[in-house]
Amino acid sequence: MTRIQLQQGAPGARILGLGAYRPRRRVTNDELARTMDTNDEWIQSRVGIAERRWAADDETLVEMAVAAGGKAIAASGLSPDQIDMVIAASASLRVPIPGIGPQIGHRLGINRPGAFDLNAGCAGFCYSLGIADDAIRTGSARNALVVGVERLTDVTDLTDRSTAVIFADGAGAAVVGASDEPGIGPVAWGSDGDQHAAIAIPEGRPSLTMAGQAVYRWATTKLTEALLQAMERAGVGPDDIDVFAPHQANLRIVESMAKRLKLPERTVIARDIVQAGNTSAASIPLALTALIESGEAKSGDLALVLGYGAGLTFAGQVLRLP
Repeated sequence: MTRIQLQQGAPGARILGLGAYRPRRRVTNDELARTMDTNDEWIQSRVGIAERRWAADDETLVEMAVAAGGKAIAASGLSPDQIDMVIAASASLRVPIPGIGPQIGHRLGINRPGAFDLNAGCAGFCYSLGIADDAIRTGSARNALVVGVERLTDVTDLTDRSTAVIFADGAGAAVVGASDEPGIGPVAWGSDGDQHAAIAIPEGRPSLTMAGQAVYRWATTKLTEALLQAMERAGVGPDDIDVFAPHQANLRIVESMAKRLKLPERTVIARDIVQAGNTSAASIPLALTALIESGEAKSGDLALVLGYGAGLTFAGQVLRLP
Protein backbone atom coordinates (compact mmCIF):
# COMPACT_ATOMS: atom_id res chain seq x y z
CA MET A 1 0.00 0.00 0.00
CA THR A 2 1.35 3.43 -0.96
CA ARG A 3 1.85 5.62 2.08
CA ILE A 4 0.85 9.26 2.18
CA GLN A 5 3.85 11.43 2.90
CA LEU A 6 3.74 14.30 5.37
CA GLN A 7 5.75 17.49 5.22
CA GLN A 8 8.21 18.37 7.93
CA GLY A 9 7.45 21.73 9.54
CA ALA A 10 9.38 24.08 11.79
CA PRO A 11 10.03 23.35 15.49
CA GLY A 12 7.87 26.33 16.39
CA ALA A 13 6.33 29.57 15.20
CA ARG A 14 6.39 33.12 16.50
CA ILE A 15 4.94 36.53 15.74
CA LEU A 16 7.39 38.43 13.52
CA GLY A 17 5.50 41.72 13.31
CA LEU A 18 2.31 43.47 14.35
CA GLY A 19 0.24 46.18 12.68
CA ALA A 20 -2.91 48.13 13.44
CA TYR A 21 -5.45 50.41 11.81
CA ARG A 22 -7.81 52.63 13.78
CA PRO A 23 -10.62 54.46 11.95
CA ARG A 24 -10.32 58.24 11.72
CA ARG A 25 -13.51 59.15 13.58
CA ARG A 26 -13.36 59.34 17.38
CA VAL A 27 -16.74 59.05 19.10
CA THR A 28 -16.77 60.27 22.70
CA ASN A 29 -19.28 59.39 25.37
CA ASP A 30 -20.51 62.98 25.34
CA GLU A 31 -21.31 62.65 21.64
CA LEU A 32 -23.37 59.52 22.32
CA ALA A 33 -25.18 61.30 25.14
CA ARG A 34 -26.62 63.73 22.59
CA THR A 35 -28.53 60.93 20.81
CA MET A 36 -29.40 58.48 23.58
CA ASP A 37 -30.15 58.30 27.29
CA THR A 38 -26.62 57.93 28.63
CA ASN A 39 -23.67 59.94 29.90
CA ASP A 40 -19.92 59.66 30.34
CA GLU A 41 -20.11 58.57 33.99
CA TRP A 42 -22.68 55.84 33.25
CA ILE A 43 -20.58 54.36 30.42
CA GLN A 44 -17.21 54.54 32.14
CA SER A 45 -18.52 53.08 35.40
CA ARG A 46 -20.02 50.07 33.61
CA VAL A 47 -17.61 49.22 30.79
CA GLY A 48 -14.67 51.61 31.19
CA ILE A 49 -14.90 53.14 27.70
CA ALA A 50 -14.13 56.84 27.21
CA GLU A 51 -14.25 56.85 23.40
CA ARG A 52 -14.31 54.50 20.45
CA ARG A 53 -13.59 54.57 16.71
CA TRP A 54 -16.30 54.29 14.08
CA ALA A 55 -15.38 53.59 10.45
CA ALA A 56 -16.41 55.84 7.57
CA ASP A 57 -17.83 54.47 4.32
CA ASP A 58 -14.39 54.27 2.72
CA GLU A 59 -12.93 52.40 5.70
CA THR A 60 -14.22 49.00 4.63
CA LEU A 61 -13.23 45.68 6.15
CA VAL A 62 -10.81 45.05 3.29
CA GLU A 63 -9.31 48.55 3.39
CA MET A 64 -8.72 48.40 7.15
CA ALA A 65 -7.33 44.87 6.96
CA VAL A 66 -4.94 45.83 4.16
CA ALA A 67 -3.72 48.84 6.13
CA ALA A 68 -3.06 46.78 9.27
CA GLY A 69 -1.66 43.85 7.32
CA GLY A 70 0.72 46.05 5.38
CA LYS A 71 2.13 47.45 8.62
CA ALA A 72 2.55 43.97 10.07
CA ILE A 73 4.40 42.77 6.97
CA ALA A 74 6.70 45.80 7.08
CA ALA A 75 7.39 45.21 10.78
CA SER A 76 8.16 41.53 10.14
CA GLY A 77 10.96 42.27 7.69
CA LEU A 78 9.43 39.86 5.17
CA SER A 79 8.29 40.62 1.66
CA PRO A 80 4.74 39.74 0.55
CA ASP A 81 6.03 36.91 -1.67
CA GLN A 82 7.35 35.14 1.45
CA ILE A 83 3.83 34.80 2.88
CA ASP A 84 1.71 31.86 1.79
CA MET A 85 -1.29 31.92 4.12
CA VAL A 86 -3.84 34.63 4.95
CA ILE A 87 -6.48 34.24 7.66
CA ALA A 88 -9.07 36.97 8.10
CA ALA A 89 -10.88 36.78 11.44
CA SER A 90 -14.13 38.73 11.43
CA ALA A 91 -17.69 38.49 12.70
CA SER A 92 -19.06 41.48 10.82
CA LEU A 93 -19.02 40.58 7.12
CA ARG A 94 -22.18 41.95 5.51
CA VAL A 95 -21.54 39.97 2.29
CA PRO A 96 -20.82 36.32 3.12
CA ILE A 97 -19.58 35.38 -0.36
CA PRO A 98 -16.86 35.96 -1.39
CA GLY A 99 -14.74 35.99 1.74
CA ILE A 100 -12.25 38.78 2.30
CA GLY A 101 -9.12 36.67 2.97
CA PRO A 102 -8.24 36.23 -0.73
CA GLN A 103 -8.94 39.93 -1.41
CA ILE A 104 -6.63 41.00 1.40
CA GLY A 105 -3.85 38.77 0.10
CA HIS A 106 -4.24 40.08 -3.44
CA ARG A 107 -4.26 43.72 -2.35
CA LEU A 108 -1.07 43.20 -0.37
CA GLY A 109 0.74 41.57 -3.29
CA ILE A 110 0.82 38.10 -1.72
CA ASN A 111 1.06 35.54 -4.51
CA ARG A 112 -1.80 33.00 -4.49
CA PRO A 113 -1.84 32.31 -0.72
CA GLY A 114 -4.00 29.80 1.00
CA ALA A 115 -6.63 32.27 2.21
CA PHE A 116 -9.87 32.04 4.15
CA ASP A 117 -12.12 33.78 6.65
CA LEU A 118 -12.77 32.59 10.18
CA ASN A 119 -15.68 33.57 12.39
CA ALA A 120 -15.24 32.71 16.05
CA GLY A 121 -16.62 36.02 17.27
CA CYS A 122 -14.29 37.97 19.52
CA ALA A 123 -12.08 34.88 19.89
CA GLY A 124 -11.32 34.90 16.16
CA PHE A 125 -7.80 36.32 16.34
CA CYS A 126 -6.63 33.74 18.89
CA TYR A 127 -8.31 30.90 16.97
CA SER A 128 -6.50 32.11 13.84
CA LEU A 129 -3.15 32.33 15.64
CA GLY A 130 -3.58 28.73 16.76
CA ILE A 131 -4.31 27.59 13.21
CA ALA A 132 -1.36 29.55 11.78
CA ASP A 133 0.97 28.11 14.43
CA ASP A 134 -0.18 24.56 13.65
CA ALA A 135 0.13 25.11 9.88
CA ILE A 136 3.71 26.33 10.17
CA ARG A 137 4.76 23.54 12.51
CA THR A 138 3.27 20.87 10.25
CA GLY A 139 4.79 22.34 7.10
CA SER A 140 1.52 23.47 5.49
CA ALA A 141 2.71 27.09 5.49
CA ARG A 142 5.97 29.01 5.83
CA ASN A 143 4.67 32.39 6.94
CA ALA A 144 1.11 33.48 7.66
CA LEU A 145 -0.70 36.78 7.89
CA VAL A 146 -3.43 36.81 10.52
CA VAL A 147 -5.82 39.77 10.52
CA GLY A 148 -8.60 40.56 12.98
CA VAL A 149 -10.90 43.14 11.40
CA GLU A 150 -14.35 44.41 12.33
CA ARG A 151 -16.95 47.01 11.37
CA LEU A 152 -19.28 46.28 14.25
CA THR A 153 -21.11 49.55 13.61
CA ASP A 154 -22.60 47.79 10.54
CA VAL A 155 -24.34 45.28 12.80
CA THR A 156 -25.09 47.50 15.81
CA ASP A 157 -28.21 49.55 16.47
CA LEU A 158 -26.51 52.89 17.09
CA THR A 159 -29.55 54.14 19.03
CA ASP A 160 -29.45 51.26 21.53
CA ARG A 161 -27.30 52.27 24.49
CA SER A 162 -26.84 48.67 25.63
CA THR A 163 -24.70 47.94 22.57
CA ALA A 164 -23.92 51.24 20.82
CA VAL A 165 -21.77 52.48 23.70
CA ILE A 166 -19.63 49.32 23.55
CA PHE A 167 -18.92 48.22 19.99
CA ALA A 168 -16.47 49.81 17.58
CA ASP A 169 -14.39 49.28 14.44
CA GLY A 170 -10.75 48.62 13.55
CA ALA A 171 -8.16 46.11 12.40
CA GLY A 172 -5.10 44.46 13.89
CA ALA A 173 -2.70 42.05 12.20
CA ALA A 174 0.21 39.74 12.92
CA VAL A 175 2.73 38.03 10.65
CA VAL A 176 3.55 34.57 11.99
CA GLY A 177 6.67 32.73 10.86
CA ALA A 178 8.82 29.71 11.59
CA SER A 179 11.10 29.75 14.62
CA ASP A 180 13.63 27.40 16.18
CA GLU A 181 12.38 28.58 19.57
CA PRO A 182 8.57 28.43 19.96
CA GLY A 183 7.06 31.88 20.39
CA ILE A 184 3.39 30.84 20.42
CA GLY A 185 2.25 28.50 23.15
CA PRO A 186 -0.30 25.72 22.67
CA VAL A 187 -3.79 27.10 22.32
CA ALA A 188 -6.35 26.54 25.07
CA TRP A 189 -9.69 26.80 23.32
CA GLY A 190 -13.25 25.68 23.64
CA SER A 191 -16.88 26.74 23.52
CA ASP A 192 -20.05 26.81 25.57
CA GLY A 193 -22.63 26.40 22.85
CA ASP A 194 -25.48 26.13 25.32
CA GLN A 195 -25.18 29.93 25.61
CA HIS A 196 -25.02 30.60 21.87
CA ALA A 197 -27.91 33.07 22.03
CA ALA A 198 -26.13 35.36 24.52
CA ILE A 199 -24.49 37.30 21.67
CA ALA A 200 -26.28 36.98 18.35
CA ILE A 201 -27.81 38.57 15.30
CA PRO A 202 -31.22 36.88 15.38
CA GLU A 203 -32.55 35.64 12.06
CA GLY A 204 -34.35 38.41 10.21
CA ARG A 205 -32.83 41.20 12.28
CA PRO A 206 -30.15 43.63 11.09
CA SER A 207 -28.37 44.20 14.38
CA LEU A 208 -26.88 42.16 17.19
CA THR A 209 -28.29 41.56 20.62
CA MET A 210 -26.32 40.80 23.75
CA ALA A 211 -27.28 39.48 27.18
CA GLY A 212 -24.68 41.66 28.87
CA GLN A 213 -25.02 40.36 32.42
CA ALA A 214 -24.90 36.72 31.31
CA VAL A 215 -21.75 37.34 29.25
CA TYR A 216 -20.15 39.24 32.13
CA ARG A 217 -20.83 36.38 34.57
CA TRP A 218 -19.49 33.82 32.08
CA ALA A 219 -16.31 35.77 31.38
CA THR A 220 -15.51 36.54 35.02
CA THR A 221 -16.29 33.09 36.43
CA LYS A 222 -15.68 30.53 33.68
CA LEU A 223 -12.64 31.73 31.74
CA THR A 224 -9.95 31.79 34.42
CA GLU A 225 -9.58 28.05 33.79
CA ALA A 226 -8.71 28.70 30.12
CA LEU A 227 -6.08 31.25 31.11
CA LEU A 228 -4.50 28.86 33.59
CA GLN A 229 -4.61 26.09 31.02
CA ALA A 230 -2.87 28.27 28.41
CA MET A 231 -0.06 29.01 30.87
CA GLU A 232 0.22 25.37 31.98
CA ARG A 233 0.45 24.13 28.39
CA ALA A 234 3.19 26.68 27.68
CA GLY A 235 5.09 25.70 30.82
CA VAL A 236 4.85 29.11 32.49
CA GLY A 237 3.11 30.56 35.53
CA PRO A 238 1.56 33.92 36.46
CA ASP A 239 4.90 35.23 37.73
CA ASP A 240 6.38 34.77 34.23
CA ILE A 241 3.79 36.94 32.49
CA ASP A 242 5.03 40.38 31.44
CA VAL A 243 1.90 41.48 29.56
CA PHE A 244 -1.75 40.53 30.02
CA ALA A 245 -3.83 41.41 26.96
CA PRO A 246 -7.22 39.68 26.97
CA HIS A 247 -10.03 40.62 24.60
CA GLN A 248 -11.01 44.21 25.27
CA ALA A 249 -14.69 43.60 25.97
CA ASN A 250 -15.14 45.45 29.24
CA LEU A 251 -12.54 47.07 31.50
CA ARG A 252 -14.21 45.52 34.56
CA ILE A 253 -13.78 42.04 33.05
CA VAL A 254 -10.12 42.71 32.25
CA GLU A 255 -9.42 43.83 35.81
CA SER A 256 -11.38 40.93 37.31
CA MET A 257 -9.40 38.40 35.27
CA ALA A 258 -6.08 39.97 36.27
CA LYS A 259 -7.08 39.85 39.93
CA ARG A 260 -8.16 36.21 39.75
CA LEU A 261 -4.85 35.22 38.13
CA LYS A 262 -2.87 37.01 40.87
CA LEU A 263 -0.50 38.49 38.32
CA PRO A 264 2.56 40.30 39.71
CA GLU A 265 2.43 44.09 40.03
CA ARG A 266 5.00 44.47 37.26
CA THR A 267 2.68 42.84 34.70
CA VAL A 268 1.45 45.35 32.14
CA ILE A 269 -2.31 45.07 31.68
CA ALA A 270 -3.83 46.13 28.35
CA ARG A 271 -6.58 48.72 28.73
CA ASP A 272 -7.00 49.64 25.08
CA ILE A 273 -10.76 49.44 25.49
CA VAL A 274 -10.72 52.86 27.18
CA GLN A 275 -9.82 54.54 23.87
CA ALA A 276 -10.88 51.92 21.32
CA GLY A 277 -14.07 50.29 22.59
CA ASN A 278 -14.85 46.64 21.91
CA THR A 279 -13.49 45.77 18.47
CA SER A 280 -14.15 42.01 18.69
CA ALA A 281 -11.57 39.99 16.70
CA ALA A 282 -9.40 43.10 16.24
CA SER A 283 -9.07 43.96 19.92
CA ILE A 284 -6.07 41.84 20.94
CA PRO A 285 -3.71 42.82 18.09
CA LEU A 286 -4.81 46.45 18.48
CA ALA A 287 -4.02 46.31 22.20
CA LEU A 288 -0.65 44.60 21.73
CA THR A 289 0.39 47.07 19.03
CA ALA A 290 -0.54 50.00 21.27
CA LEU A 291 1.49 48.64 24.19
CA ILE A 292 4.57 48.12 22.00
CA GLU A 293 4.26 51.54 20.36
CA SER A 294 3.91 53.25 23.74
CA GLY A 295 6.92 51.43 25.17
CA GLU A 296 4.86 49.80 27.94
CA ALA A 297 5.70 46.41 26.40
CA LYS A 298 8.93 45.43 24.71
CA SER A 299 10.28 42.85 22.33
CA GLY A 300 10.74 39.48 24.00
CA ASP A 301 8.09 40.01 26.66
CA LEU A 302 5.80 37.08 27.44
CA ALA A 303 2.18 38.00 26.84
CA LEU A 304 -0.91 36.09 27.94
CA VAL A 305 -3.88 36.60 25.62
CA LEU A 306 -7.45 35.33 25.61
CA GLY A 307 -10.17 35.99 23.08
CA TYR A 308 -13.77 35.22 23.98
CA GLY A 309 -17.24 36.06 22.74
CA ALA A 310 -20.06 35.00 20.44
CA GLY A 311 -20.63 31.31 20.25
CA LEU A 312 -19.81 31.35 23.12
CA THR A 313 -16.18 30.69 22.16
CA PHE A 314 -12.83 31.24 23.83
CA ALA A 315 -9.16 30.72 22.97
CA GLY A 316 -5.96 31.73 24.71
CA GLN A 317 -2.20 31.45 24.29
CA VAL A 318 1.09 32.62 25.73
CA LEU A 319 2.99 34.68 23.15
CA ARG A 320 6.52 36.03 22.83
CA LEU A 321 6.21 39.61 21.61
CA PRO A 322 8.14 40.54 18.45
